[in-house]
Amino acid sequence: MSDEFYRIRRLPPYVIAEVNAMRAAARAAGEDIIDLGMGNPDLPPPPHVIEKLAEVAAKPDAHGYSASKGIPGLRRAQAGYYARRFGVELDPEREVVVTLGSKEGLANLAQAITAPGDVVLAPNPSYPIHTFGFIIAGATIRSVPTTPDERYFEALERAIAFTVPKPSVLVMGYPSNPTAETVDLGFYERVVAFARAHKLWVLSDLAYAEIYFDGRPTPSILQVPGAKEVAVEFTSMSKTYSMAGWRIGFAVGNPTLIAALTRVKSYLDYGAFTPIQAAAVAAINGPQDIVEQNRALYHHRRDVLVEAFGRAGWEIPPPAASMFAWAPLPPALAHLGSLEFAKQLLTHAKVAVAPGVGYGENGEGYVRIALVENEQRLRQAARNVRRYLASMGVNASAQAR
Repeated sequence: MSDEFYRIRRLPPYVIAEVNAMRAAARAAGEDIIDLGMGNPDLPPPPHVIEKLAEVAAKPDAHGYSASKGIPGLRRAQAGYYARRFGVELDPEREVVVTLGSKEGLANLAQAITAPGDVVLAPNPSYPIHTFGFIIAGATIRSVPTTPDERYFEALERAIAFTVPKPSVLVMGYPSNPTAETVDLGFYERVVAFARAHKLWVLSDLAYAEIYFDGRPTPSILQVPGAKEVAVEFTSMSKTYSMAGWRIGFAVGNPTLIAALTRVKSYLDYGAFTPIQAAAVAAINGPQDIVEQNRALYHHRRDVLVEAFGRAGWEIPPPAASMFAWAPLPPALAHLGSLEFAKQLLTHAKVAVAPGVGYGENGEGYVRIALVENEQRLRQAARNVRRYLASMGVNASAQAR
């Protein structure tokens, strides 16, 4: 009996788990750890959403199996959201499927459309499921940059010209997790044209659609004419409505891809608990005050983080969107590497961050900082960081110049 399982062999050690284990051990020992590592919202969902959950859960007939592709009302609600927000018309029956969070949707679509040996283009650094969902499915990954500049399109051209077999899928996610980079509609227009010319499926991860700053709303790839011929897009309730643990997301767009995902899901799950889906309808169709409130709060936290950490001696570029800052290591400590730096920050500053190398080799030299603590805790984290940097011989005023 072999314990050398094929798919497990293809998964490297999850380096972020090392920091998570250290954080858990420190907290178990009674230490006060300021956790800026995991993108786990600290805010509650809107009260009317929780009330709808309780109302539907109280019904005796609400506890059976649900619909794997999502209840009709929720699929219609998501189509309505796309119409209001992006001006995109979707058929709730053929172009919308409810997922157990965007992560599950991406992983199951990878299983549905990937054959062993297929080549998938995925950004590096990126959210791990963008690559490992396809690796688990047997694909080979060819990395492309995350930064959406001319080098991105040059990398796509090289991949098409020199990869055997030719790539079949392009994965992207903007606002990016972890880098927080954003794109405009012109970028998506070039991507759609490239995908149509080279017969590529495009998977767009738009999980942070509503967390944007400085008055610049994020676009959808489906706003591009012809995009539905090649693309599907994943969104999530997790960050927009602070419903991360509820595990509700969506895939929308190309009917062929939606049908493939729906078929795989029909074998694997019965959908989310019906009261949760009903509450998600209430979130999407109800008052949207919470969306603007959350956006403003994350914006404020971003500004506090950048200001306080900058005075502590660690310059952090302000992200344009998402609930993360992508922070280069302080220059005097760059030699440590992102994993060792994150470990030292946890041990000596009692601040948890995610090492950039956990998002791909091109993430080395950075850490991801989540805006999931309140202003007071962010300022406390900055004070702790300042003391740690001083203990390492880093002068705050010199670093901040």
